Order: sequence, then structure tokens, then C-alpha cells
Amino acid sequence: MPFDLRGKVAAVTGAGSGIGQSIAELFASQGAHVHVLDIERAAGERVVSGIVAAGGGATFWRCDVTSGVEVRSTFDDLFAESGRLDILVNNAGVSHIGTIETTTEEDLDRIYAINVKGVYHCLQAGVEKMKGGAGGAIVNMASVASLAGLQDRFAYSMSKGAVLSMTLSVASDCLPYRIRCNCICPARIHTPFVDGFLARHYPGREQEVFEALSRKQPIGRMGTPAEVAALALYLCSDEAAFVTGSAYPIDGGATSMI
Repeated sequence: MPFDLRGKVAAVTGAGSGIGQSIAELFASQGAHVHVLDIERAAGERVVSGIVAAGGGATFWRCDVTSGVEVRSTFDDLFAESGRLDILVNNAGVSHIGTIETTTEEDLDRIYAINVKGVYHCLQAGVEKMKGGAGGAIVNMASVASLAGLQDRFAYSMSKGAVLSMTLSVASDCLPYRIRCNCICPARIHTPFVDGFLARHYPGREQEVFEALSRKQPIGRMGTPAEVAALALYLCSDEAAFVTGSAYPIDGGATSMI
């Protein structure tokens, strides 16, 4: 079976919805036991229940990635349960809209705590577990904002640029341990976050604005979480054994046509 993950153990952060949920479900369908990490218990448990009902294996862990102590404890516990960690997907993150002038210090600190320190904490804990085994594969969720200048995305772009840089550093440092590290750089993906944003800011005009945002993508639509999950599956599979230290845009042509 191509992209076979049977016998492998994966941890996916922010897996309670959106891209993280799609990744967790796809990995489980390919045979991995998936540790679903999310700060929202109800959402994470719902994803696990769906995976188990479909015949897959999954365990939920409530985890706040901004806390180094909590992350380390969670990784210790999931490693004790499974005895190994083969795959780590650092997907947990939040967005922010604002320029350098409108971004407050509190905004910047929040984005940094989740999108940068959260990835740092999980990378540190995950690499430690993988080093003692047969290596592993790490995928960090960056963004097209790490590859090109986007309007009104000052803090978000800062954080995703850091994710890209951390990816390259870990890929280089972990070569001797057979740990591969890559990142995915999506453009606008249709997730519950998008629907919530439209409902809050454009009540009654959700469909109109959704279509306008979709048309801004060169390909004419937003991407789907399933499409991002398929790329993550490739990068975490043995078929990508020669791939490390790479950033993969999945953006409907956005970065090539700016």
C-alpha cells in the first residue's frame, strides 16, 4: 500500500479541527496510531471517536502547546503508552490580522507564544523521543506568509517565518539521527476558522465574501484541509525518505504569481 503508516505512531497538534483533524484522520486510515493533541477537549475527543469508529487507532491528549512543562509531560505520557514516536506534525496555531502599526504588543506576544514557542516546545520534546528510536519524520505547518509579503499579516508572517527557519535548523541538526524535518506552506484553506471569521466580521454577507476571497486565489478557489493532509502524508511516509529541509507551498499558484 503506498504511503503505508502501519506500525507507526504519530502525534498531531491542533488536531481537533481543520487541517489537523484531516491529517489525523488520514494518518489513521493509513494505519498509524494517532495521538490527537488539542487544547479543546470536546473537539479532540470527537476526532478520536470518529477515528476509532472508522476502525483506526487514536488517543486524545489535552495539551496547551504554549506550556513547555505541559508539552513535555504530554509527550512523556504518550511515549510511555506507545513506546515510540515516528511522526510529529506541528499544526497548532492561530492567525492574526494587522499591520506593524495596528499590531499591539499583546497581539504579538500571543502569536509568538502559540505559533513559535508552541512549535519549539513540541520540536524539543519530539526530537528527544525520536532520537532514541529509528528516526522519524516531522512536518511543521508554516504558510505562504513565510515565503512572500502579505498585507495585514505582520505578526502572523513573523511567526510563520520563524517556523520555516526552525524547520531548516532542525533538518540540519537531526541528520545524524535519521530525523527528517520539512514544512508545508498553505495559502488560504477553507477551515472552520474561515467560516468563523466571516460570521464575525461579515454577518449576512458570508457567502458573498467567501466567494470574493476564493477568487483572489489564482486557481480560483480555496484549498481544502484534505489536500494539505495528503501532502503531509507524503512527507511523513517512507516514500519521502530522501526529503528533508524543504518548504512545500500548497497555494493554488499564489507564490508563483505574486
